[in-house]
Amino acid sequence: MSTPTPVLSFSPVVLSVPGRPVDLQVRVSAPATGTNLPVILLSHGHGPSNNLSSLNGYAPLANLWAAHGFIVIQPTHLTSRTLSHLVADAPGAPDFWRSRAEDMTHILDQLDVIEHTVPQLAGRIDPTKITLAGHSLGGFTAALLLGAGLTDPDTGKLVHLAEPRITAGVLLAAPGRGGEAFNGPMAQQWPIIGAVDFSTMTTPALIVAGDKDDPQHFTDMGPDWHTDPYTLAPAPKTLLTLFDAEHGLGGIAGYDAAETTDENPERVTALAHLTASYLHTQLHPGAPTWQTACEALMTGSDPIGRAESK
Repeated sequence: MSTPTPVLSFSPVVLSVPGRPVDLQVRVSAPATGTNLPVILLSHGHGPSNNLSSLNGYAPLANLWAAHGFIVIQPTHLTSRTLSHLVADAPGAPDFWRSRAEDMTHILDQLDVIEHTVPQLAGRIDPTKITLAGHSLGGFTAALLLGAGLTDPDTGKLVHLAEPRITAGVLLAAPGRGGEAFNGPMAQQWPIIGAVDFSTMTTPALIVAGDKDDPQHFTDMGPDWHTDPYTLAPAPKTLLTLFDAEHGLGGIAGYDAAETTDENPERVTALAHLTASYLHTQLHPGAPTWQTACEALMTGSDPIGRAESK
């Protein structure tokens, strides 16, 4: 990948979606130069802050990914606290699991609108190179778009929302299995989290888990729960375990965010580089980008983590 370049960020781009209770707003971050640029769709989580769970969050990742040559598109999902007063009684509340996934399909359907709305972006997107990333609840959303099934709690039927235009994904601190392991105090409030079937998640993906990310509110499995999307999904998959990382993975949701329990800017920079390298190699089969990044960041006396693949 080329040397990082200055980044342009533009928001909000407002997309009209029939039937959605509010318009879909997105932020677009892009390198200042370059053409034929691939896309990362970034799905936010559901943290305690008002604005990090929206198009205004995840700047540490979005900026670094854009500097590495990606167009990063961040929607504000209906779960965002910034919309709570508008959508509390809307169909699908409060988890909006289907809407969150459908937001990404709507973005891809209107890529041309985005391209011609954002200054200096026209003609620079490669619409054949679409990737996806999601953190926490965003990882749940990403899993559905990559092919995981979900048992609709209202109908009992298995639903698939896979988006075939997405060629690779990154799940960051994503939820794991349901069933008997889904036994924490929050499991009853968020039953949808435990309704995912990873066995059909066939799209290539990198699963990132922190070895100190203990989801006691959902399960007693410990940090290994976050590796389930790797363990239970079919190949090709890669697991990146970050040493000493908790749920914020060093602070990816926002610069200097108070709820980050494991503040570590070096880890965030390394994670951004590793994830960009993984997606670059997925988009350019045979490129050594991922292998080179792994050798640089996971060998020596102070490795950032470890990786395995299947």
